[in-house]
Amino acid sequence: MGKFIIEGGLRLKGEITPQGAKNEALQIISATLLSAEKITIHKIPDIRDVNKLTALLQDLGVKVEKIGFEAYSFQADNINLEYMKTAEFKQQASSLRGSVMIMGPLLARFGIAYLPQPGGDKIGRRRLDTHFIGLNKLGAEFNYDMQDHSYSITTKGLKGAYMLLDEASVTGTANILMAAVLAEGTTQIFNAACEPYLIQLSRMLNRMGAKIEGVGSNLLTIEGVSTLHGTDHTLLADMIEVGSFIGMAAMTQSELLIKDVNYNELGMIPQVFSRMGIKMEMQGDGIYIPAQDRYEIETFIDGSIMTIADAPWPGFTPDLISIALVTATQAKGSVLIHQKMFESRLFFVDKLIDMGAQIILCDPHRATVIGHNRQIPLRGIEMTSPDIRAGVALLIAALSAEGKSTIHNIEQIDRGYQNIDTRLNLLGANIQRVV
Repeated sequence: MGKFIIEGGLRLKGEITPQGAKNEALQIISATLLSAEKITIHKIPDIRDVNKLTALLQDLGVKVEKIGFEAYSFQADNINLEYMKTAEFKQQASSLRGSVMIMGPLLARFGIAYLPQPGGDKIGRRRLDTHFIGLNKLGAEFNYDMQDHSYSITTKGLKGAYMLLDEASVTGTANILMAAVLAEGTTQIFNAACEPYLIQLSRMLNRMGAKIEGVGSNLLTIEGVSTLHGTDHTLLADMIEVGSFIGMAAMTQSELLIKDVNYNELGMIPQVFSRMGIKMEMQGDGIYIPAQDRYEIETFIDGSIMTIADAPWPGFTPDLISIALVTATQAKGSVLIHQKMFESRLFFVDKLIDMGAQIILCDPHRATVIGHNRQIPLRGIEMTSPDIRAGVALLIAALSAEGKSTIHNIEQIDRGYQNIDTRLNLLGANIQRVV
């Protein structure tokens, strides 16, 4: 496994452009299975999870061609369904949680799909019930092989249905939506997730010939069609990278211009970091962050401690809870971080405590951070990245700390952040990758 060796305490300066959105890319690439015609996707990030899903589709028979910088064409006109029964497919799909989103498109177009228990971050229970219940309402039948730990899903023909999702699952909504566009009749999905990723997916499917109404709301109405066509699609900037760079700039007292952020699609992200005392201003479609010696967390109007909690969109995304937490360690003031969705995502705080941060882990979902106001700098230590977002939070901590830090298991970081060491070194960081 690789590691990063980071020399901390350096101020960064310059411009950085976020990669294409990882979570959107996984949905959009899965959706290429819905048509036999060529689909071109721009701004695809060169990260492990996206590359693994692309390789999986290629082994299924999808023709993938690089046609420009971060631009690829996909054509699923000759799919080998038998490949899903092989040990190679099981190994590939089980190592990538995003593989669950090929289930809806395959079921809709071919009437059959196989799925091993998917992998991904170890951040707590991540159930698939929403996917299964929604697809079952459309007419899918599921069989689970307990010995093989895999699902086989079949249908004699999907038919539209009304459903109220038990949770506003982003990937669950995407999977059901991709199945419904080719189902017979009308489907209504209530309590649908409405993240920008879903808006982008819906717009792409409509350009391909789908009939989706209510795009951007929590009630989607889909009139099924018989065939979908090709299209061109450009991914949004990755909002998680944008938030990570905002937190990094504050922690390292750096002056940064984050370019081409698709500001109108960031939701509450700028607002939350602003309430943590981080100054920022719009420059075109970029966010300029001046170097700040201090930043102070606001309190609520009655003077009580600020709470930052994740919530379904348009609430604050859970993928930035780790970044908000680490950013608070050097702020003036205190904050309660409440991670509602995943019960293991805050367990990385023991590394921050070892670095000198003042954090009380109240329970698996809540941590109170008492900011140092830069009076006590963090110190470099040796640590291991447990998941994508915690890994980058630890990287941000290491960049701000005094001395040298080592982060092991950086493959987790590479799953979601494109060439992060190279890009930050261009800004003045000192990150050495050791393979």
